[in-house]
Amino acid sequence: MSYSVFTQKERNVITLILLILLGAVIAFAVRGIIGALLGTMVMYTIFRPMNIWLVEKLKWQRPLAAVTIIVLSFLIIVLPFLGIGTMLTNKIVNLIKNPDWIKNTVDTINAYAGDKLGKPDLIREQLEKSATYFGGMFTSLLSGAASLFLDITVMYFLLYFLFVNFRSFERGLLRYSPFKVENAIRFGHELRNITYSNVIGQTFIALVQGGTLALGFWMFGFQDALFWGVICAILSFVPLLGPPLIFVPAAVYAFTQGENWAAIGLLIYGFVVVINIDNVLRLVIAKRVGDIHPIITVVGVIIGIPLFGMMGLVYGPLLLSYFLIMVRIYEANKREGDLH
Repeated sequence: MSYSVFTQKERNVITLILLILLGAVIAFAVRGIIGALLGTMVMYTIFRPMNIWLVEKLKWQRPLAAVTIIVLSFLIIVLPFLGIGTMLTNKIVNLIKNPDWIKNTVDTINAYAGDKLGKPDLIREQLEKSATYFGGMFTSLLSGAASLFLDITVMYFLLYFLFVNFRSFERGLLRYSPFKVENAIRFGHELRNITYSNVIGQTFIALVQGGTLALGFWMFGFQDALFWGVICAILSFVPLLGPPLIFVPAAVYAFTQGENWAAIGLLIYGFVVVINIDNVLRLVIAKRVGDIHPIITVVGVIIGIPLFGMMGLVYGPLLLSYFLIMVRIYEANKREGDLH
């Protein structure tokens, strides 16, 4: 009769080591599509209620429900991003074709700063300070845009099978979770609320701020109101800091052109109306869904853009929020272990 040289405990340890090693290899292999995996989690969380409604309430076939959600999400989420990317690209191309406009603007502001502030090289100094940072950020955004097609393809491929097999997928998550079922469900609700708050809530805030700033540009006679409203919506994912990056330079430029009332009006409108939209809506969203502290959002954006490109505006704060929730899960498990 044959026998094993290992005890049951030793076999369990060896199996665990092999699982960890294989998991590390797989994690290394999928490092290039981590954005797609995170996007899959976000999209599944957002559209899960619709999938359940279509399958269990309306009795749709699961593949049909999955395809319907994928097409709908593509129209609602992906196409606007592609449109924004096209708009930005066209604007950059136009600026490259017309470098005199940039030179004249810089010279005008330098002359104004030299006359009013005693700093004739104001723009040059500020450009030198910020060129490295924004250059690196812009490069990250472009590199992220280059891999966006692959991420979208992988994300929707995974989403289809998750929606078709959503019940078995969720049972598997509960089965292999490292904590009790009630804790898993409770923290799952927190993950859902944080996702809703960061993705849907922050997107809503960004759209309102962008639209409000575009309205302000139009009211005070500034050009390209729609374009700068779109840029403001993108930058609004950085709380408080984003919109002033648009309306403050625009006001400064208006001052240099002698349009003082328009500049003053835009500054007041920006700081009183546009900025406070973020404060008011964030409080409403925090009460109804969940709260993400502005510091987490700012740090998350700084972390996310080098990792995920443009999608880092969303994924960065979300990833940091998930990390903080995992810390809380660990603390809860540790307290329960201490009690026993």
